[in-house]
Amino acid sequence: MHIYAFGSICRGDISVDSDVDLLALVEGRDSRLDPEKFSIYSYARIIELWEAGNAFAWHLSLESRLIYAADGADVLKSLGSPSKYLGAVADCLKFRDIFESSFRSVQKGTPSLVFELSTIFLALRNVATCYSLSRTDSPAFGRDSARSLGPRSLDIDENVYSLLMQARLLSTRGAGESIGDIDLAILLPELKRCRSWIDELCHEVKLNG
Repeated sequence: MHIYAFGSICRGDISVDSDVDLLALVEGRDSRLDPEKFSIYSYARIIELWEAGNAFAWHLSLESRLIYAADGADVLKSLGSPSKYLGAVADCLKFRDIFESSFRSVQKGTPSLVFELSTIFLALRNVATCYSLSRTDSPAFGRDSARSLGPRSLDIDENVYSLLMQARLLSTRGAGESIGDIDLAILLPELKRCRSWIDELCHEVKLNG
C-alpha cells in the first residue's frame, strides 16, 4: 500500500473549508480504506493513466506527496513524468457539455439550483485545468483555476463567482452558509459570459490540438 496527499494541502493554499485529498494505491480490496475518504487505485490503473497522459496523472505528478509506503518506495516518483497530455479537446468539450446541461436547467428554473450551480463551477474549474495543461507552462488544478490563466482567466462578477464556489462547497461537503434567494436577472447574464469563455477556450484548444 502507498498513500499520497494531493491537492490544496500540497499546493499550500488550504483553507478552513478545504478537504484533504488522499490517494491510496493497493492491490485488490482493502477493508481499511474508506472510499469516502480515499481515491483508491490499483497500481496497474495508475500506470495506465500515466501512459495515457491523463489529466489526473499530471495532477498527481505535479501536486502529490507520499505520506505512507509499506515498502519505503515512492511509486509515483518512480514513474517519472506522465506522457504528453493529448486529451484537452475531448476533455474540454465534455465539460462544456456538462456546463451547458446545468446552464439550461438554471434557465428553466430548476428546483435543484444549488446542485446545478455546483456543477457549473466544476465545469469551469475543469475546463480551466484542461486548458492550462494543454496551452500553458503552469497547469492550474485548484478551485481557483478559472481565475489563474493570466489573460485567459474567467472574468465575471465577483459575487457570482463566489456564489458558484459557495454552491460547490454546499453540494459536495455540506459546508458554508445556505444560499438565499438568487436574482436570475443578475446570474444568467454572468453565466452566459461563462459559456462564451468556455467556447473561446475550447476553440483555442481545438485549433492547436
